Amino acid sequence: MTRSELARLLDHSVLKPEATEQDIRAGADVVRAWCIGYYCVQPCWVALAARLLGDTDARIASVVAFPHGTSRTEIKAREAAAAWADGAREIDMVINFGALRSGEPATVAADIDAVVRSVPGIPVKVIIEATAFTDAEKKLACQLARDAGAAFVKTSTGFHPSGGATVADVRLMRTVVGATVGVKASGAIRTLADAQAMLDAGANRIGTSASATILAALAA
Repeated sequence: MTRSELARLLDHSVLKPEATEQDIRAGADVVRAWCIGYYCVQPCWVALAARLLGDTDARIASVVAFPHGTSRTEIKAREAAAAWADGAREIDMVINFGALRSGEPATVAADIDAVVRSVPGIPVKVIIEATAFTDAEKKLACQLARDAGAAFVKTSTGFHPSGGATVADVRLMRTVVGATVGVKASGAIRTLADAQAMLDAGANRIGTSASATILAALAA
């Protein structure tokens, strides 16, 4: 894989709650300099990110109910729609973890469906926080996301104490969703070897704040 090809698979992420406007501008500079495909920011920064990269083909992504997933369903849907109105062209939503663990799949499915319907035509990625769940729960979450029309399932927020993406979780998720739904590996992916391992396991998108480091390690 060339550096350019890998860059198109990266979601460069600036999601820390303490990120400043200067941090968002610096992240946009990274996306521009390395011709990265996607830039993921918190909702309050979407409009700025869209302006900064409006003359590039980078797509702005934003997060919904991040990082806990505990917002009410109607709030998640409104947050997604507001991000779209500000310029986001992908949405990364966090599922209702508690509902999943409580054995309430219909609640989880309705949550995802509401967000998908709130941004028609916009890819929605469903963050599962895989390291916090059993394999059975991960499989169920992937099935619910797929059936609700999600474009991707995503391993992690990167903010949970249980950890980030693992090769085993990416492989499991790909097995469940098949070839028609994307798998985004995110969380603690900091090196080219990390990224390559996730791609080899079945990911077709990488979320990382270390994009420049990863791309610099690959021959042009």
